[in-house]
Amino acid sequence: MTAIHLETIINAPIETCFDLSRSIDFHIDSASHTQERAAAGKTSGLIEVGESVTWEARHFGIMQRLTVQITAMRSPTYFCDEMLQGAFKTMKHQHFFHSLPTGQTQMIDIFEYQTPFGIFGKAFDVLVLKRHMTNFLLKRNAILKQRAESRY
Repeated sequence: MTAIHLETIINAPIETCFDLSRSIDFHIDSASHTQERAAAGKTSGLIEVGESVTWEARHFGIMQRLTVQITAMRSPTYFCDEMLQGAFKTMKHQHFFHSLPTGQTQMIDIFEYQTPFGIFGKAFDVLVLKRHMTNFLLKRNAILKQRAESRY
């Protein structure tokens, strides 16, 4: 299993960061470079526990479909989405939010996945996929930080 752990400090209230992170509309905006769209399930607004969304996006020149469900939520400090269908063997993305004494919010992403195709999938992960997913998440977090901070 591969794990990506990212921390972002945001100069905005925890509720703002939490809601942007689970906003379908924000996700579409922040992932426009992959032509991402919500194709089925919850397709706009704030996703809630038990709801699912099917994303379509272009990665590595190939249109991918990924269906995830929000499997846990404790507003405004945590939610988790897990893959129901998609290119990964397994995928789990945990989102943690902590209010800091400075008034800032610490946002932590733990993105865990397994690749299919045995040794070939592992080699692809080591050579390409982990860096690609890390950069995708870093870009999304930078846009989220900018958007949240522009409100305050």
